[in-house]
Amino acid sequence: MSIRYLTVVVLVACACLSGCATKRTSLYQWGGYQKNVDAYFSADKLSADAQTQLMEEDLKKIKASGGAVPPGFYAHLGLLHGQQGNLDRFAENVQAERNEFPESQTFMDFLLRNFKK
Repeated sequence: MSIRYLTVVVLVACACLSGCATKRTSLYQWGGYQKNVDAYFSADKLSADAQTQLMEEDLKKIKASGGAVPPGFYAHLGLLHGQQGNLDRFAENVQAERNEFPESQTFMDFLLRNFKK
């Protein structure tokens, strides 16, 4: 009888503990950002325009879902805009990176000062 009782107690305990498990969610919504960075540095990379479009679409999805943009996202998007000669969008995105991630301030200020030269 005591073995049955012990078995029941263990099963109930396992059921209770498994009910406490929660799904881990990511702090940031990455979308295709990592693939875009890989494409940027690969030999068969996409054009800056194509990468910019993909990242703009990801940004819309992230904002629409209320998610957080990952570190480096705005900076990379800004550099893509800068490569296309759109310096206003470059500065806008670098400033967004600076505001979102204050620890990047020194590097973002460097980019803002030196990219236009």
